[in-house]
Amino acid sequence: MDKAKIPYSLNSKKVADATREWLHKRGVQISEIAELVMLLQQKYYPDLTMEECIHNVEQVLTKREVQNAVLTGIQLDILAEKELLIPELQEMISNDEGLYGVDEILAFSIVNVYGSIGFTNYGYVDKLKPGVLERLNDKSLGPVHTFLDDIVGAIAASASSRIAHRKQAEREIEKGEESTDQAR
Repeated sequence: MDKAKIPYSLNSKKVADATREWLHKRGVQISEIAELVMLLQQKYYPDLTMEECIHNVEQVLTKREVQNAVLTGIQLDILAEKELLIPELQEMISNDEGLYGVDEILAFSIVNVYGSIGFTNYGYVDKLKPGVLERLNDKSLGPVHTFLDDIVGAIAASASSRIAHRKQAEREIEKGEESTDQAR
């Protein structure tokens, strides 16, 4: 008798754990992403704490769309490091070609979950490349991070957007107004 193939079933915890594990393996700490969040939001919320920033980064990382983007981008970076891509793609990803925009498109899939503030924050950190983004973007260090630098920027931008939405909802509640924002 033939064994019936067991249908595929997504293991969400396994994917979530792998996301955190692979960020760590690629040298990215949650606290470094939180530092970017602090940079983006401290001007607007002077009493913002690192704990709040870390919490919001962690919440962003619970989203399946974010996990999918993180794992896909890291996999493409690893394949580029091992020179396992087709030659034309290999060259563009290995060199982080400026006209190759798929890395940004993958990052947009993350910020898209968090609205227009996420897009503007992403654009800002992508251009400025502060903190961990400077290190990830440094081609002299060896690893390919063509996708990862954009993904990390998008996670920080999304966490920043999440904070902005939640702080606005808190203000409205304090004023006795009903907030319509889901605070993502």
